[in-house]
Amino acid sequence: MNGSALVIRARRAVTPAGERPAAVVVRDGTILGVEAYDADVGGAEVVHLADDEVLLPGLVDAHVHVNDPGRAEWEGFATATRAAAAGGVTTLVDMPLNSLPPTVDVAALTTKREAARGRLAVDVGFWGGAVPGNVTELRGLHEAGVFGFKCFTLHSGVDEFPPLDDGQLRAAMREIAAFDGLLIVHAEDHHTIESAPACHGTDYHGFLASRPDEAERRAVRHVIDLARETGCRVHILHVSSADVVPVLAEARAEGLPVTAETCPHYLALAAEDVPAGATEFKCCPPIRGRANRERLWEALRDGVLDSVVSDHSPSTVDLKNPDTGDFGTAWGGVSSLQLGLPVVWSQARRRGHTLSDVIGWMAHGPAAQTGMTRKGRLAPGHDADLCVFAPDEEFVVDVRALHHRNAISPYDGHRLTGVVRRTWLRGAPVDVDAAPRGRMLDRDEARPTRPD
Repeated sequence: MNGSALVIRARRAVTPAGERPAAVVVRDGTILGVEAYDADVGGAEVVHLADDEVLLPGLVDAHVHVNDPGRAEWEGFATATRAAAAGGVTTLVDMPLNSLPPTVDVAALTTKREAARGRLAVDVGFWGGAVPGNVTELRGLHEAGVFGFKCFTLHSGVDEFPPLDDGQLRAAMREIAAFDGLLIVHAEDHHTIESAPACHGTDYHGFLASRPDEAERRAVRHVIDLARETGCRVHILHVSSADVVPVLAEARAEGLPVTAETCPHYLALAAEDVPAGATEFKCCPPIRGRANRERLWEALRDGVLDSVVSDHSPSTVDLKNPDTGDFGTAWGGVSSLQLGLPVVWSQARRRGHTLSDVIGWMAHGPAAQTGMTRKGRLAPGHDADLCVFAPDEEFVVDVRALHHRNAISPYDGHRLTGVVRRTWLRGAPVDVDAAPRGRMLDRDEARPTRPD
């Protein structure tokens, strides 16, 4: 092999063909080859991983609320991407809401990109939004490079990003189908939730009753019916209720263009364990019971759920009502961007899953969902985005030591297994204290098309 290169030799590497010893050869930020461990690569800088380390592709987190610009006190591009890098996430896609303005037209996308410029520790793409009145903006956003369009079927939590009613949802799906775009849906039925008991006070089970399983199941079935009618590609966000799984399985068997994700908190936490007033556990849809959690793991095993992403939805500490512990008025969102890999691995290994399974859910799956053809795999032609992971090392989460902006997380004090020791972005180590090297990505093959 000619020319200078970087070779990373790992006794354990997770490749598309499974886990094996490998020498990953990198040049100009791209993986040139995945060779035998002891392959002779002349003129190369060589990095040897320790015997307790595994080489993984960098994770792809397609569900992150950065909240910048406009609510950067909740998070921000600098803090979010540092947290991502520290957690082995080398690519994320930013949600269109909780920033001001929301990303619902090209002008807002331009504003978002300007806020991100020069502040990215990892690569970042952007979702657009589908809201009432912007159906004529969707094609322009698509052509400007967003990865797809997020919508809600009930109040989003912020007034500037309203939900679509039935007619507006159908119209958006027809328009998105016309240019073969992707709609990603927060699917909870607002009529079902309006009929449920209102939530107030410190009892988590009161909050859980206010967001019943039936709201998810009914909304997902309706979205799938519209996908069948319009031909629109659809992705169901943050599945929390296992009652949704049979509906998704039917759509998959029918051949409809429907995929779905779940999140680490639904796979690791359980309603029975949430203390009174512990509003750091509040998210929408909610963390449900232990039996439901095991059914979600079965859906991952069976391939009905395609990916696991963080739904990192941070806020300032005061919005979580730490003084009152009132679940009814606390902000709903879990801060976990830096912790997704150890949270999922800690649970997956107990159930007999491998690191290859986890990488399938947290790298391959999100990359495929978003159409990123250069991300999420240790394979020739892919970006050399890499994660060095010590799968047997344990640590206790100290929320004050995490890189995200506000020190609140339901994992504080939890003992987890698996430590991210190093991260490479396009063949160069990521130093969260150095000048950021991340790029903004457009949809087409996730290639950077503009300087950062």
